[in-house]
Amino acid sequence: MRKLLLTASVLALAATAMPASAETIRWARGADALTLDPHSQNEGTTHTFAHHIYETLVWRDTEGTLIPRLATEWAIKEGDDTTWVFTLREGVTFHDGAEFNAEDVVFSLDRARSERSNMRQLHADVESVTAVDDYTVEVKLKGPSPLYPNNLTNTFMMDKTWAETNDVVEVQDYAGGEDNYAVRNTNGTGPYKLVSREVGVRSVLEVNPDHWAETEPAVTEIIYTPISDAATRVAALLSGEVDFVQDVPVQDIERLSSTDGIKVATGPENRIIYFGYRLTEEPLASSDVTDKNPFSDPKVLEAMHLSIDRDAIKEVVMRGNSVPTGVATPPFVNGWTEELDAYPAPDLERARALMEEAGYGDGFTVTLDTPNNRYVNDEAISQAVVGMLGQIGIRATLASRPVAQHSPLITNGDTDFYLLGWGVPTFDSAYIFNDLIHTKEGNYGAYNPSGYSNAELDAKIESLGTQTDLEARDATIAEIWATIQEDRVLLPIHNQVLAYATKSNFTIDVHPENQPNMSNVTIGE
Repeated sequence: MRKLLLTASVLALAATAMPASAETIRWARGADALTLDPHSQNEGTTHTFAHHIYETLVWRDTEGTLIPRLATEWAIKEGDDTTWVFTLREGVTFHDGAEFNAEDVVFSLDRARSERSNMRQLHADVESVTAVDDYTVEVKLKGPSPLYPNNLTNTFMMDKTWAETNDVVEVQDYAGGEDNYAVRNTNGTGPYKLVSREVGVRSVLEVNPDHWAETEPAVTEIIYTPISDAATRVAALLSGEVDFVQDVPVQDIERLSSTDGIKVATGPENRIIYFGYRLTEEPLASSDVTDKNPFSDPKVLEAMHLSIDRDAIKEVVMRGNSVPTGVATPPFVNGWTEELDAYPAPDLERARALMEEAGYGDGFTVTLDTPNNRYVNDEAISQAVVGMLGQIGIRATLASRPVAQHSPLITNGDTDFYLLGWGVPTFDSAYIFNDLIHTKEGNYGAYNPSGYSNAELDAKIESLGTQTDLEARDATIAEIWATIQEDRVLLPIHNQVLAYATKSNFTIDVHPENQPNMSNVTIGE
């Protein structure tokens, strides 16, 4: 049956795919963008697609360097170290021909920091956004914030008038299942325009001939096809139905590398893969322990850490394509250290003893929620961890879902135990703390369903936004990481390694944020 399903999927793809030209790239990856509302979801697949349509004030190149985009310059205001001044690019138009100006930036930043926005934690320290003139914007913060521009690389600019006309001034409530005009319709300033959108099936983009860049992209049409099944994605590349597979299954890297007409590029991603768990005292909804929460016991958490064989996951599940770690931050990020990165060797004897001491000698049951189309081998990693935890009596039932269904479990707090990946576009630990560690309240804790709450730690996290003494700030970051590690707030597994596979006439650089940019693709034999 599986073979028949795979064959049917490939045939369906062949039936819908448009004939390729030298200017068309047919791009396949495991998941679709969750939404096209640019401020609704802080999620990598969604951002990667949106970057082709919408643009940000600043962004990063493939080296991770912050570079101009819709802002040509940015600086702290002279005589006021709490205000950033952004000089905007002139002559930019939206896809409908409307002029881009400071009014659109004010609207977009205010929308991105509004209550419904999943981007608001990046702008938690913003007090006001003001248009000084048509091409100058001032962002007033609660205090000095020397790193604020780092927070802007995924905050997209919208046309205020278009948003008002189409009743999308408010951000889509994605977790609440809300729809709006911006979910399937777009009006950005980016190098490509949306032509058609079939959610979960196929989206087509065409080059924007009025884009401000001096050079027109070699790729003038993008056909984006989400293919959740890994074997089907690879089959589509080998059969010539697609040109680019963004997330190559680790088991196929060697085969594709040695296939004529195909080339594979690999590189480290600025992303951690980890497990989280509910840490409140209340019993878990999915466990057979009904009077308390086993995860609230530090001995259970320590036992779990000691049961995980990260090196085995690297060698067997990831075929060598991961970097095991003991801390939930990649090496790209300010705050990472070799000491934090160290991880324990598995010690099942000690882990079982800790379970016995905690009163769970006979173990317990729990449901493990995992995505199956978002991260490299995400479901397989979870399956491996289920087996490892089973050796110490934790009987986890795997609940596997596409990321579109998995993500709301995290943001709504409807999970006891889960796998998640976290990229860090700011290259700074505060991004991790704000979303994953801080108490879930207001602008913070959007991806913290654990119930973990530490008022003293929250205060330290919030202070990072306006600390100007960078040496003191780094010391605060180190203190926060020490507490996170001591409390076992997260269960880190590894840093992700990326593999892109293309037809040999396409060259696409591996991006540390896993955000390949089709406008920079080169085409040639």
